[in-house]
Amino acid sequence: MKLTAEQIQSNWELFIGYINTYISDPRRDKLIKFYKKHEEEIIMMPASHKKAYHNAFPGGYVDHVNRVIEGAIEINKVWVKFEAEQNYTIEELVFSAINHDLGKLGEEDNYAHQPSTDEWRKKNLGEMYKFNDAIAYMSVPERSIKLLVDNGIKLTTNEWLSIRLHDGLYDPANEPYLKNYMPELKPRTSLVFILHQADLMASRIEFEKEWLPKFGNKEKINNNFSIKKPTPSSKTKALGSIKSEGLKGILDNL
Repeated sequence: MKLTAEQIQSNWELFIGYINTYISDPRRDKLIKFYKKHEEEIIMMPASHKKAYHNAFPGGYVDHVNRVIEGAIEINKVWVKFEAEQNYTIEELVFSAINHDLGKLGEEDNYAHQPSTDEWRKKNLGEMYKFNDAIAYMSVPERSIKLLVDNGIKLTTNEWLSIRLHDGLYDPANEPYLKNYMPELKPRTSLVFILHQADLMASRIEFEKEWLPKFGNKEKINNNFSIKKPTPSSKTKALGSIKSEGLKGILDNL
């Protein structure tokens, strides 16, 4: 997949627009300054270094982040519809989505992704970029948080957890937060899961755009999904198999 110069510029303007629309000062001003400072690098960054992953092309990073932002906003509506506890704000939701992969930038004076010059690896392994090994290893979520903190951009607890855990259980380091059986140890906000779902969805769709056409186009199936609610006759049939008059009375009053 390849983006045109116009698409790359349009994506960048949309990205900056999300900051201006959803983030309040003083963080809005600090984020704009940070992203403008690194605009030339970020606008052309890939979302990953290898074609087998997703968006491993110039402009792929911003394209991915915008998709995560939009996905998070829509997925949040579903959680709200099904009565998820609203213990987070829309600003926290969008802030987390905007910055979830920021660590892919690298260090402020030493960027992480470098175009590969190894033609064999590009052709046979799909490695379009290589990691700058002059940078000390750090996970993407942890570096994302570090870059924000280093630039005086404060995070709420909800934002810290959502960015830190956005890879879900695909990252074993997240197990102490997500794989436990004690209620007091579970995340106190669904924002963690909403961001993970948005990132997972965006990454999968980007993979499909890159790879599924190469496996051969198949006829699309037009699925019109609808929820079928039980009819009165279904209820009558179900009650007919119950012998207890007391239980029938309870069910009749539901």
